[in-house]
Amino acid sequence: MSDRHNHEQANYSRAFAIGIALNSGFVICEAVFGILSHSLALLADAGHNLSDVLGLLLAWGASILARRPTTPRYTYGLRRSSILAALFNAIFLLLAVGAIAWEAIQRFFEPSLVRGDMVIGVAAVGIAINTATALLFMSGRKGDLNIRAAFWHMASDALVSLGVVLAGIAILVTGWLWFDPVVSLIIVAVIVVGTWELLKDSVNLALDAVPEAIEPLAVQTYLVELPGVAQVHDLHIWGMSTTEIALTAHLVIPEGHPGDAFLAKVTQDLHDRFGIEHATLQVETGSSGNLCSQISCSNR
Repeated sequence: MSDRHNHEQANYSRAFAIGIALNSGFVICEAVFGILSHSLALLADAGHNLSDVLGLLLAWGASILARRPTTPRYTYGLRRSSILAALFNAIFLLLAVGAIAWEAIQRFFEPSLVRGDMVIGVAAVGIAINTATALLFMSGRKGDLNIRAAFWHMASDALVSLGVVLAGIAILVTGWLWFDPVVSLIIVAVIVVGTWELLKDSVNLALDAVPEAIEPLAVQTYLVELPGVAQVHDLHIWGMSTTEIALTAHLVIPEGHPGDAFLAKVTQDLHDRFGIEHATLQVETGSSGNLCSQISCSNR
């Protein structure tokens, strides 16, 4: 049995703190000017940004918990909290956009006068703030679902703010108030599209599905083709957190235990080739005919 223990994770606490401070101030700004200008687009974006602030807080807390050391009770530490944070984040966003969509539909039947100049000014500030926040998380977006969620939320917010600016310009030029609810519904569509992928990935990780970055057949083929291995069964691959992947497998080696060096090389290869951080391998000779009782439903 062998297990790699490399738990170093990037610390984005400073990025979270800056992002939360900037966006909290902007939420207040958007809400105040949204009310003064009677702009549903600004209020919708303020609601979205508030959910992003809550999401950033949740993701920050999870990233702190994920770095806590293991204990006799929590043998993997609290790494799985990052998966729960991503899942709750996605759910919060979908609930928020439902309310925004309903209000936007109502606004089609009861249009309200909107001050386009005020909308443009506030949304332009939003573009700068959201772009700056997204850049804070840009370097970690490929390796961590939590960081990826933060990056895409902020990047999409910058695009949404751009849409609000365009709506304000359209209202100033044409006087057509329906541009405001239309942009609000576009905001809803952007959020739903971006959030759906986050929801799917976080649900999969919560259900111990094989992470998207791993091709299970490739891992099984690698193990089966190892020298002396006659069979592989009870192969399981799952995400311990949004950054670490674990594997357990039973290797049937008729010639007997291959030694610690063999196991060390296999776990190193699993890490280097597939990004699997924790590999636990059980060696069996298959001579007794008493293989694991789960072999009937195993991977062969």
